Amino acid sequence: MKKFSQLAWPYMVWVALMILLPMILIMLYAFTKPGNDIISFSFTLDHFKKFFTDLDFLLILWRSLLIALKTTLICVVLGYPVAYFIARSSDRLRNILILVITLPMWINMLVRTYAWIGILTKDGILQTVLSWFGIDTGEILYTETAVLLGMVYNFIPFMILQINTSLCKMDKSLLEASNDLGANKLQTFLRVTLPLSLPGVVSGITLVFLPAVSSFFIPKLLGGGQFFLIGNVIENQFITVGEWNFGSAISMIMAMVMMLSMVLIRKIEDKNNGKGRKHA
Repeated sequence: MKKFSQLAWPYMVWVALMILLPMILIMLYAFTKPGNDIISFSFTLDHFKKFFTDLDFLLILWRSLLIALKTTLICVVLGYPVAYFIARSSDRLRNILILVITLPMWINMLVRTYAWIGILTKDGILQTVLSWFGIDTGEILYTETAVLLGMVYNFIPFMILQINTSLCKMDKSLLEASNDLGANKLQTFLRVTLPLSLPGVVSGITLVFLPAVSSFFIPKLLGGGQFFLIGNVIENQFITVGEWNFGSAISMIMAMVMMLSMVLIRKIEDKNNGKGRKHA
């Protein structure tokens, strides 16, 4: 046991340097005035007041939450049937399908997003294929639709894999019992399969919503600078404007939003688990 605790020290040091120290610095910048050093800083809440009293920043925050919610809903609607089909497939086909879904994730997300620029451009693959059927979608690139497509493409594998894992772990004897009791396929799905797969859905929502709400390079590339989200604001404050204090304050606000979202999702999951135990 002592050997294992000693082996954990390098990891603890790494966590302290790479996670805790940056978070402490962000907190110091968020609550101090520009120009102060770390030792003798002047406490202030002006950066938070600036954010919550500026309607433009609040509008960007609302837009970020809305686009993340849309992305999550689309991932659930599209991902659940795919995960259900994979879970019901044979072992060999299931392994192939999971490989197909995870294969794009082996490529850097930035490179995958760049590829969508060529697909969505005016003379790109998507516009060309749609024109064969006489469909004119107009300009897609640098719109909200392009940003949604990019986010769904990048984040939907997390949803599919979580739901598939939950479905594969489900006790198949419950489906047989439901069939023996006279339930049809729809009733079995609604009363057995769907409730038992909700933990996977909740986990998928967590893995999709949280990165989507803070994403900055997908809106930057596919939105062309015309679709500004809260992640772009933080990046702009640090890199372009140079207001690290205000950027840190916005980062703290987003951290609180994410923590509240996780608490809410956790409560929903606990509530569903409680209902499942009660029915059992």
